[in-house]
Formats: sequence, C-alpha cells, structure tokens
Amino acid sequence: MAAWRIGHRNLLTDVAGLRVGNAEDERLKSGVTAVLCDEPAVASVMVLGGAPGTRETDLLAPENTVERIDALVLSGGSAFGLDAASGVQAVLREAGRGFKVGDVAVPIVPAAILFDLLNGGDKSWGRFPPYRKLGAMAAERAGVDFAIGSVGAGTGALTAKVKGGLGSASFTLESGVTVAALVAVNAVGSPLVGDTRHFWAAPFEADAEYGGLGLPHPLPGDASMPRTKFSAAPGGNTTIAVIATDAILDKAGARRLAVAAHDGFARALWPAHTDMDGDLVFSLATGGSGQRADGPQRIELAAAASAAMARAIARGVFAAEARPGDRLPAWKDLR
Repeated sequence: MAAWRIGHRNLLTDVAGLRVGNAEDERLKSGVTAVLCDEPAVASVMVLGGAPGTRETDLLAPENTVERIDALVLSGGSAFGLDAASGVQAVLREAGRGFKVGDVAVPIVPAAILFDLLNGGDKSWGRFPPYRKLGAMAAERAGVDFAIGSVGAGTGALTAKVKGGLGSASFTLESGVTVAALVAVNAVGSPLVGDTRHFWAAPFEADAEYGGLGLPHPLPGDASMPRTKFSAAPGGNTTIAVIATDAILDKAGARRLAVAAHDGFARALWPAHTDMDGDLVFSLATGGSGQRADGPQRIELAAAASAAMARAIARGVFAAEARPGDRLPAWKDLR
C-alpha cells in the first residue's frame, strides 16, 4: 500500500467523470444517493446478501446487451425506494441522455435499496412515497464534492450497535489508475470489534480517517462472537455500494471488480453477507485513465477495491451524526 496514495477528495468522485448527489428527508429518516456518469460507463454488479432489492440489475450481466449505464442509485425506503431511479431517469431524459433506440433515448439507471422503515422516522407519506422526488433532487445536486455520514441513502441507516451512514474512500495506484468506493451501511452485523469503539477496518485506515484507534490490544476474548441487530428480519438490513475505477475494463472485468469489493464488506463488518442482508456492489469502469488492467494489474486493482470499500464502510459509520428520535447512538457519541 506504500505505492498507493489517498485520492485528492478521498471520495468516489476522484474517479474523473463521476458526480454524486444526495437528497434526504430528516422527518422521514431516509434518503437517496445518485451517482451520475458524465459519459456512459461500463458497469456490472455482484449480489452476495440473501435479501436484495434491485432494479435493472439483470442487464448488468456480462452476457447481456447493454454494456454502459448513465447513472446508479442507492436508496433507503425498502421496495418503495426503487422509485428513486425514476426520478434520476427523468432528470437524465430531460438532458437528452440515454441508450439510443431509434429516435428514443432511454437512460439506463440501475438501483439498489436498503431497509430503513423501522428506524424511528415518520413513514406516513400517504398514497405515493417520496422517493421519486428525492431521486430527482439527488440527481440535480450531483457534483464532485458531497457529504458523507447521515446523508443521502445513509440518512436512516443502522448497524448492529451504532448508526450506519454513507461512506466513501479512494486510492490512486502507482500506475496512476484510481479506485474509489461509495457505500450506504445498514448492516445486520457490526463495524466494531466486540463491545469496543475500534473498527474492524482498522488495518486499512489512512491518516486517522476514522479515529486512528487501530485494533484493540489484546483483542477481546469474545471478539469473534457476532453482534447483530435485535430480531433481524429478512429485508431488514443491507449494505449497498459502488466500486469505481478509471481503468479500462469490459463487463466481465467490472463484475470481477465488484466481487473483489465485497471482500471489503468482510473486512469491515462482522458478520457480513447474511441471509438477512441484501448486500450488493455495483461496479463502474470509466476507462478515463486510458490504461487497460490485465494480469498482475487486475490483482492490484482487486486489492485496492477491497481496501477502499473497507475504509468507506468505516468512514460512513464514523461520520454519522445523532438526530432526534434515533434508535441507536452515533459512533462519535460512544464512550
């Protein structure tokens, strides 16, 4: 890792050509995060959780026709949150973006959701849920600088012990290729070692970006015992994420990058990928570096994807803020 540098912003947008926008409703305790591609990008996905909620993920399989997408959406709201992609799609359509079919352009906007319906927010929205509007707002706000923590899709996120949140992190490799992660952490498991304030992702931390505590020494005797959400239920949890690079990859290569990024889940959360989680990673390859990742470069790219994802998860939890009516404390309020 000595040859890797932290990206300029330490955000997903260190991959040039990507913009991120957040929109949230504090009364609702939920929100949406949109990732917009300035030019259509190669994309794929890997789902390893047992309870996913998705839109347009089948088209991301390597054997299917559409290779590039216009945007990605991470949303709260469980299945109601899938409406957020329609809001993002509407903004892109107004801009003339989309996959051309004759005289028609269809914006390609895959999406994934997390379950935050029981987090203390007011979900009495009436007949129509607010996520389409939140999706449009997130798309309209998209830029290269964005907040992390209790914002966007991470607004109402919870883990086993503390609030979750929206996190991001990046690396620039010695070759000049950039790898970056964005994640909404709402896991059934815990990001913390046992009953301590120490992050499981401590070995990957850079510049004390989530407290600089390292791992506890000695490790608690019961560190390996899983801490999980009380009465976890199918669909009640999920960590959803995006891993991106400016390397040149085809859809199969992008899928392998998503697989590698899931290792970051296992490094930062214990347990991960349970039957009760909807864990999912989208991958994006813009090709903006002009460098094709082959052979040993693919191994380094995969390692960086895993490390960036672990850091992003811990950063999202570290940055979470307490709000009225919260069911769990924020990490920074632990003693």
